This record gives sequence, structure tokens and C-alpha cells, in this order.
Amino acid sequence: MLRQLLEVHCPVVLFSGGEPMLRDNLFELLAEAKRLGLRTVISTNGTLIDISAAKKLAEAGVSYVGISIDGDQEFHDSFRRTRGCFKAAIRGIENCKEAGIKTGLRFTITRANAEQVPAIFDIATSVGVRRICFYHLIRAGRAKTLENQALTAEQTRRVVDLIIERTQDFVARALVDEVLTVDNHADGPYLLLTMKRQNNPRYEQAKNLLLANGGNRIGERIVCVAWHGDVYPDQFWRNYSLGSVKDKTLQTIWQSSSDPVLNRLRNKSRFADARCLKCRWFALCKGNYRFLGDEKDDRYWLNEPACYLTDEETGKEVQK
Repeated sequence: MLRQLLEVHCPVVLFSGGEPMLRDNLFELLAEAKRLGLRTVISTNGTLIDISAAKKLAEAGVSYVGISIDGDQEFHDSFRRTRGCFKAAIRGIENCKEAGIKTGLRFTITRANAEQVPAIFDIATSVGVRRICFYHLIRAGRAKTLENQALTAEQTRRVVDLIIERTQDFVARALVDEVLTVDNHADGPYLLLTMKRQNNPRYEQAKNLLLANGGNRIGERIVCVAWHGDVYPDQFWRNYSLGSVKDKTLQTIWQSSSDPVLNRLRNKSRFADARCLKCRWFALCKGNYRFLGDEKDDRYWLNEPACYLTDEETGKEVQK
């Protein structure tokens, strides 16, 4: 199946597990991916990466390991309900770095931990990590029941403002190289609006880069293959399978013109939310378009995570 990935011209997310344990042939899979010339990365809580595991990951050609941290030590251990898991995660980071693997922090923003954002920057600095990824909560999969943990529009704006402010400070002091916000494509327009207010000279450059990226490309530029062989539009879609690589090649599944969900995702200019279609930023955002119900009926399709831009911000662009 790994050979099939070379035939699909987009990044592929491979889930090696989904149960409370790793596959016992994880390193074998990684080694085969390396042999085929595939770039591999790992997302993990970091607690099982001892010195030996870190060396094996490096030997298998893993180019990046993202380790989830939910806040400072007290909060992280409480949030994970496991005493000592913060220290174990930090040891995992240190072991990866010692093995020569690029390492970053992952943080999913919820109402419970939004106030921990400043701590994440401080932790990154303290362990010498120069990449931080902030993920907006997507209420899909096991997070489907966490509706009360999704931030309001105003709360999201405050958190993104804080991330922008901290990033500017830490970059100015040469403490970080990369700070990303992930999963909510409204972040692009919001960043541009912030840059315009600040008269940032790189506004046009940033805008052109976002336009080139093309916004939300679920079902177009990323595909997820789960551990049991089912194929999904991305790693957060677990309620709709496009097919199984046990039955068809990945290329056949991905190039299907008959699948109704892929058709909708690949034609957002026809199917996206009416507010999105009228938005001046649509070309660089494309909305966070997915369905969260058990059926793919129109009523279940929505922007998830929700857009937090105001009507004024989505209207006609004001020129300088």
C-alpha cells in the first residue's frame, strides 16, 4: 500500500494506530516509507519516546516529531489525568533532539486550556524547540462530544491576537522560527487584517502567499489512510470513508469523480456556505467545510471550526 502513496500527488496522513497502543511494526513501516522515498513525520504525546525509540525513529528517516503539550506541568498532568506525563513528554522532546530529529510542540486550543497559550511559548524556549503548532478544535471523531469546549468567536479572536503578539515578540528575540495556527482558515484573513492595521510592509507578500496556498483544501491536497485501510478526506474525518485500500488502489479511490463528498469538497465555489461565497477572502480561505452528522445531507454541512470574522471584515476590502 505504501507504493500507492507515490501515485497520489498530495500529502498523505498515515495512521499507525488508533487504539491505546502503537503498532508493533511501526518502525518496519517507517523503514519501508524511507526506502520508497516518502517523508515521514510523527505526532505523539511523547511519553514513549525513550533514547532507544528516538534513535530508531532517526534511523527510520523520520524528519519531524510533533509532541502534544497542553500547558505548564501542573495543568498538563491534570488535563491528561496522569501524574508525571509532562516530564515524560519533555524527556521525549529531549531524546528526539539528541537523536537529531526536528521537534515541535502541538497544542489544541479549547476553553479549558486557552489561558495556557503563553506557557507554551515559554516551554518551547526552555527546551530549545523552535516550532509551535496551535490547532483549533475540530468537533469530529472523539472530539464530537466536546461542543462545550469550542471557543466563541470573541474568545478565538483573543487567543489568535495573543498568538500573533507572542510570535512577534519571540521572533524579534530569535527564540522561535515557526509558529503555525492550524485547522481554521479564517486565520489567514484575520492575520492580513491585523497586518493592515499595523501597516505591515509585508501585507501584500503575505496575501499572495495565502492565495497561492489556496485555503482549505480538504479532499484535494491531503488524504488520510487509517490503520484499517479506510481512506478519509483528511485526518479529522472519521464519519465518512471514501473506500478501502484493501479493495481498491488509493489512486482509484482518490481520483473518483462519482463520490458525492469529494465532488462537493472539490467544488466549494458551488457548495460552500452562502456567507463564505460572498466573503472577499473566499479565494484564500475556502471555508472550513465539512459535515459533522452521521449523514451527508445538506443540513449537516457547515464550517467547522466556525468562522470568527465579523460581517464588516468579510465585506469589501478597504484600500490603503
